[in-house]
Amino acid sequence: MVIPRGCATRASVLAWALALAVAPAARADTLRVGPQHELRTPSAAAKVARDGDVVEIEPGVYAGDAAVWTQNALTIRAVGGRAHLRADGAQVEGKAIWVIKGAGTTIDGIEFSGAKVPHRNGAGIRLEGPGLTVRNSYFHDNENGILTGRHLESDIIVEHSEFARNGAGDGQSHNLYVGTVRSFTLRYSYSHRAIVGHNVKSRAIKNYILYNRIADEQDGRASYAIDLPDGGLSFVLGNLIQQGPENDNRTVVAYGAEGYKHLLNELYFVSNTVVNDDPNGARFVLIRPGADAVRLINNLFAGPGEQVVGKGESRSNLRTAKSDFTDPDKLDYRPKARAGGVGKGIDAGSAYGFSLRPAAEYRHPLAMLPRPTSGPLDLGAHQHTQ
Repeated sequence: MVIPRGCATRASVLAWALALAVAPAARADTLRVGPQHELRTPSAAAKVARDGDVVEIEPGVYAGDAAVWTQNALTIRAVGGRAHLRADGAQVEGKAIWVIKGAGTTIDGIEFSGAKVPHRNGAGIRLEGPGLTVRNSYFHDNENGILTGRHLESDIIVEHSEFARNGAGDGQSHNLYVGTVRSFTLRYSYSHRAIVGHNVKSRAIKNYILYNRIADEQDGRASYAIDLPDGGLSFVLGNLIQQGPENDNRTVVAYGAEGYKHLLNELYFVSNTVVNDDPNGARFVLIRPGADAVRLINNLFAGPGEQVVGKGESRSNLRTAKSDFTDPDKLDYRPKARAGGVGKGIDAGSAYGFSLRPAAEYRHPLAMLPRPTSGPLDLGAHQHTQ
């Protein structure tokens, strides 16, 4: 990257990198990767790519291939099917299958599996640069799915992606672990069966966890389904959240568990369906004292346990029976037409310009359906079935 004359400070270099991420260079190239191309592996492309390039990877298994990506404003995508980065012992810098150091990277259609490193925190992706968007990707059987560092100018978006069976089994590694970044958005995604760690963990200043399926299922051993340990301004809206009988922690969702570290710490937990399948009971939502505001509105809770531990404003929430759902044994938690929560939703308003009425619902697998933006609103993450 060429820095304009006079741009010598760290802040100006970062601003220039982010500008490239928003407006890729006009001379960007498309690099094609696959067995019949000159660049046979993604790691070969990582060595020659330039800022703003598009890297297109043919489908197939790329075994034992790992890479460091230093360029800014890269788009790395699979074409014609998913490209599978299977570690088979490979890693870079003792960190991950891919370490991303550039700004404004987009990844689409890539599968990552088998990441392991000596420190037991090997990730499919380790993010060190600011700004990452991940779409249509699959992270499984790694020590961490995605692991990010601290970067206050970083915005992270993950959508239409799956995370399964990630974790080293020590409780310190997770399906998805976002560090202290400016914002984190997770939507239309499926995170399940983390191995002792959390299905979703984020220390972001702002969190938008929207329209996902986050579940232990029957044999998952995750600790928390969602962990927001530092608080922050957090919107948890329209999610199906299920704790299974083999869980490693009775708490399903935790907010501020390690102390509030941000200037603004407010939780808006709205229109979620939260199910506990542990017969020993659960703490559905655990709130550490000291939050600026906590509001739980229009949620459905099913199964034994305490609905809220800690202080928060609760309005129009309902404890319901699993018999009110379409097919709970298959995690189909759409309410039946005569279920108790049908049409009982109230106007939750908005917060900081963000509407608290759900505009969509998760549709398995990795898709979404729009929800009505006016008229009667059902409680929970789904509109009722006819």
